[in-house]
Amino acid sequence: MRNIYLKSGLGNDTYGPPFIFEDDSHKSMPTLKSANQEAREGVFSSINGLLAKTHIDPQSIDVVIVTCGGFSPSPSLSSLIVNRYKLRPDVKTYNLSGMGCSSGLLSIDFAARVLRGSGKVQNALVVVTENLTLNWYHGEERSMLVANCIFRVGCAAAIMSNDPKLFKGAKMELVHSLRTHHGADDSSYKAAIHEEDDKGITGVSLTKDLVRVAAVNLGQHIKILAPRVLPLPQFTNYAYSIIKSTISSQEKSKPVVPDFTTAFEHMCIHTGGKAVIEQVGRVLKLKDEVTEAARMTLNRFGNTSSSLVFYELAYFEAKKGWVKKGDRMWMIAFGTGFKVGSLVWKWIQDSTQDSDNPWNDCIHNYPLKAW
Repeated sequence: MRNIYLKSGLGNDTYGPPFIFEDDSHKSMPTLKSANQEAREGVFSSINGLLAKTHIDPQSIDVVIVTCGGFSPSPSLSSLIVNRYKLRPDVKTYNLSGMGCSSGLLSIDFAARVLRGSGKVQNALVVVTENLTLNWYHGEERSMLVANCIFRVGCAAAIMSNDPKLFKGAKMELVHSLRTHHGADDSSYKAAIHEEDDKGITGVSLTKDLVRVAAVNLGQHIKILAPRVLPLPQFTNYAYSIIKSTISSQEKSKPVVPDFTTAFEHMCIHTGGKAVIEQVGRVLKLKDEVTEAARMTLNRFGNTSSSLVFYELAYFEAKKGWVKKGDRMWMIAFGTGFKVGSLVWKWIQDSTQDSDNPWNDCIHNYPLKAW
């Protein structure tokens, strides 16, 4: 199996949709032009920062993977990148859409599988973004207005490689990746869905069942992840509790929750909202210091959808001395459908604070007591 290494870059900030109107007759509706501007600002800013830090020649990029849940223009976003950076004509491009907040992790998993499965492909550019302009909800349905309140625009770009020459400059090595899909269950499938309200206005509806669905599917996800990452004593105790609960007739006999802090020094938890972070903390029995990065990222940037865990990653990097060589980091995110994605990284060098880290201007104020 080929080792996969990562270098990353982020957009300098997050923001709401940049509404631009073609003329006075369209003041109530955002335009395709503004959506394209939004995409260009985030994508180009992140890639420019990544190339400046890594000094990678765009001609050495073999694969481009772009994920954007709510905006799929023609030509595609990957074509936009090929055109802007004049990539090779034989570059392979992929566009992922409609996969929700977990798509950032899923695109990393996809890139890793492409790199491991090919001897010729060495460098993959992964761009993770979201676009709000054409997904802004203009109606009055409360379950659909929530998306307007919590979602923000964010973007991250990363170079993943199986090329040993890039090993020295890489931040982390990908150790494990896992993606599970729970869409066979109707309540999971409908927990967050793009639909029309009674007046025909489209938007994303977040149901009241979302937090419960996230907890249930997280439990199913960690049953698969636990054997891969837990230290032997923790896994043995966990496996024994599952067997005991299976054969026991008592309703109170449930599997113990494994202590994932024994497997990871750091965690980037899905910042879907306050209730989601608190539910994950309860399910995994995590202390506040473990969920600090998620809570502070939600406070500072909101829910940036597919790129949210990468803004948490930047939080760890901005906190000087937090991350050391050899530390293990767990990224976990949920997505519509309903999907859960996990990435397990090993730091191969001490983290350093980048000049374009979006936390640079405010990290001294965090953590906040109230968020």
